[in-house]
Amino acid sequence: MTDPALQFSRVVKSYGSGEAEVRALDGVDLEVAQGEFVAVMGPSGCGKSTLLHLAGGLEDPTAGAVFAHGRDLSTLDAAGRAALRRNDVGIVFQRLNLVASLTAIENVALPLELGGMRAREARPLAVAALEAVGLRQQLDRYPDHFSGGQQQRIAIARAIVGGRSILLADEPTGALDSRTADEVVELLAGLPAASGTTVVLVTHEPRFASWADRVVFMRDGAVVDQTRSTPASPPAAPDPEMVN
Repeated sequence: MTDPALQFSRVVKSYGSGEAEVRALDGVDLEVAQGEFVAVMGPSGCGKSTLLHLAGGLEDPTAGAVFAHGRDLSTLDAAGRAALRRNDVGIVFQRLNLVASLTAIENVALPLELGGMRAREARPLAVAALEAVGLRQQLDRYPDHFSGGQQQRIAIARAIVGGRSILLADEPTGALDSRTADEVVELLAGLPAASGTTVVLVTHEPRFASWADRVVFMRDGAVVDQTRSTPASPPAAPDPEMVN
């Protein structure tokens, strides 16, 4: 049996100490299979975003362990975690964090170039990633020349470029209108079938969670329930002329 893409083993994450201690995660056990689309839901402050931060190696657990493809993230130094995010785990936030002074292609190629790839080698991979998210034209424009939905697609392309196998998405639709948000979630839902990418989506929206293979419910830092569903039919590849 292969290792799960992500595994949380009795994970605790606390902030502060003594009477001021806040336990964001409280003994979380969770596995996510390769190629699975999991939605994480729960009220604000329940630990959803903290879960993703630990999965991406952005923070350390206070207790327990987090594994990505069988690797204990606590054994990685800062350089190792940076390499993990460049090569294996992509992260998309509500705030896009695109570099305003770089074009769409340059933004997407950036993780590859930071990993040592030459620009001329990174460019075709960046183009392929942008095509995978439905953007095929005018890719040498800067982010502020794109709509909000297109910018989020650029951020997703940057998160999957180079064949990264895990995508973590933290409320990626929060700043988008309803139609564009639906298109972005449909795009995320299509990634497992298209490329085998594991997707973990944090969302407040039940209609977005309905696309997932499994919905994980959290409350007070703990996983309190999980449900499996039959997602809606996989979305068709985005039509570039219909992209917002």
